[in-house]
Amino acid sequence: MNRCSRTAAVAGAVVVGVLAIPGASAAARDGGLWGAATIAPGREGIVEVAGVPEGAEGVTLTLTAPRGTRVTGTPLDASGYRGSVAADGRSATYTVTGGESGQDSVLPFVLAVPAHAVPGTRLRDCSLRLTDARGVPRAVGRCSVTVGLASPALTRPLSGVQLAARPEISGTAHPAAQVTVRDKDDQEACATTAAPDGTWSCTPGTVLPAGANRLQAVAALNGVSAMSEQIDIVVAAEAGAGRQ
Repeated sequence: MNRCSRTAAVAGAVVVGVLAIPGASAAARDGGLWGAATIAPGREGIVEVAGVPEGAEGVTLTLTAPRGTRVTGTPLDASGYRGSVAADGRSATYTVTGGESGQDSVLPFVLAVPAHAVPGTRLRDCSLRLTDARGVPRAVGRCSVTVGLASPALTRPLSGVQLAARPEISGTAHPAAQVTVRDKDDQEACATTAAPDGTWSCTPGTVLPAGANRLQAVAALNGVSAMSEQIDIVVAAEAGAGRQ
């Protein structure tokens, strides 16, 4: 990104749009603004829009936030652009003021998704609009924003503690998410469903191989998924040795 100061915690994918001004591609002039983002409930994500060409002084890009969300920032830190957020957070704009505005410019908007949003939901009414220096519309489009899933956490076993061959594995995830724990060979160790309070636990149905291994939890709900950080473990060679 072109000297972008990312002031928000970012979760999920980004939106990449194609901006159209006089002389730009016909596809963009015909409504080529587009994009897709996935942001977890209660998190902020950066929506990036790329493609403002040189000589576009006075051009303004407006992002209108999906229903129920809000724009919280326009964090681009570069000369030649002026960003602003509406007082109600419903929209935000970047205006090209001159200076550096080359083909590789990226205009980031920070979007906040409410904590009560349901993972897998497609949020409505996210739109992009480009106007010239006179305020005449030059391109319109839509950005598809999907509610993602926060990464699950593996809280047990602890890394560095020698384990029995079938250790209890537990952590937290979004309530009702399907949680699958996989080892270093991408084999399923165990699976379960997160409780209403977000806690989960499972025990491998078969013994884990002795020696060094690695565990990672994958949560899935309504067509979206997220992975935990990996933890390194060591399984005892003898049955019953090194129990927690």
